[in-house]
Amino acid sequence: MKNRINLTNLIITLFLAIFALLALFPFYQTLMLSFSTVTDVGSSRLFLYPSTFDLSSYTYLFIDGKVTRGLFISVIVTITGTVFSLIVTTAGAYALSKKSLPGRNLIFNCIIFTMFFSGGLIPYFLTLQKLHLQNSLLVMIVPLAVNTFYLILMKNFFNTIEPSLEESAKIDGAHDITILVRIIVPVSMPIIATMILFYAVDRWNEWWLPTLFINDTKLYPLQLVLRNALTNITSIINNAAGAQLAKGTQNIYGDSVRSAMIVISAVPIIMVYPFIQKYFAKGIMIGSIKG
Repeated sequence: MKNRINLTNLIITLFLAIFALLALFPFYQTLMLSFSTVTDVGSSRLFLYPSTFDLSSYTYLFIDGKVTRGLFISVIVTITGTVFSLIVTTAGAYALSKKSLPGRNLIFNCIIFTMFFSGGLIPYFLTLQKLHLQNSLLVMIVPLAVNTFYLILMKNFFNTIEPSLEESAKIDGAHDITILVRIIVPVSMPIIATMILFYAVDRWNEWWLPTLFINDTKLYPLQLVLRNALTNITSIINNAAGAQLAKGTQNIYGDSVRSAMIVISAVPIIMVYPFIQKYFAKGIMIGSIKG
């Protein structure tokens, strides 16, 4: 019986390992492709490793400083926007979890209404324009302060917290803000970590609002800078195949540059996940199935 169980575990582990490798291989190939040359692409060695690690693709992207500046702006927007959204979402979810809130059901239904209906793009554009958010980094922070779905997840999590914790704190004279900061938040780290990941990914990948409202190229986030770089490299490949980078650098290969863009945009946010992974699964499950 023990041998049968061990054999079953071995088969399952082997099966999952194969699927894990299949899932990781495209990213690995993209990473290798970002260091490759035309010669490597033409050979089967590229599927394992390039013959030489060529940095021309990264040099092309960083040569004029736009990617560095865009990376800095994206980091600032991601950190600031995530903190701001977390504060607003936590406060709103805590208020909606209180049965004593006047008109709670009406407020909650109005919030859910926004998940299905909006005023349209033109009124949205005119509203943000009237708020003087054009050519401002705030346009990537303030309009996206609260995601309705994330708010509901956090509210559902707060509903699972024992009311006795709040009642005992109120007996000691604590008010709602003190209870939220000193009691609710410390016991809600799973859902808070989940919200940090969700909001950070949203802010990091934001490109639509800056496309509409930011005309100053110095304020472009990383995603918009890479999009423009992709357009430029496509033009170089189509109109001047084999063109060289400025000042005698090596020939660039279009697919390598595209792969380098993927690596640059993906690696920073991937590095965040291991720090909150232990909270993520618990937070998303509790917040989604209990109300």
